[in-house]
Amino acid sequence: MTDQHARIDAHRNRCTNAALALRSCLDHFIERVALDESHEDGKATTLDVWLREGPSTPDVVISLAGLRSVRPWQPAPAPSCINGISLTHLPELPLPWPAEAVGRLDRTEDLPALVRLRIVGPLEIDAVASIVTVYRAPSDDAASALR
Repeated sequence: MTDQHARIDAHRNRCTNAALALRSCLDHFIERVALDESHEDGKATTLDVWLREGPSTPDVVISLAGLRSVRPWQPAPAPSCINGISLTHLPELPLPWPAEAVGRLDRTEDLPALVRLRIVGPLEIDAVASIVTVYRAPSDDAASALR
């Protein structure tokens, strides 16, 4: 049972760390969105969102893998400002989901812990996936130094 609790805690911690990293992105713009639909059954498997604040600030990439759901969005002029961004851990059964995620997917015993990304603005993104990774490019100063 300890391994299962460690796995649950690890996923929740990864989601929490990613959500904390995204808190600093409210001044960013959505530069680009890529939805990979190369899976054989026609379902999208990955979603990548590139965020940019300005030329002297590091870019941020949010990568979601194992997509379970992506609500369609209307194209908006790029770059598109962000009015709100949230990343929420969605635990597996029997633990409850946050109220705003209830009804988002049919929950079954075999559904793993998930993460929900929600970006609000002229371009809105609402996606649920198994894996989230947040990449932050090094600052210009850090990138220009030889290590």
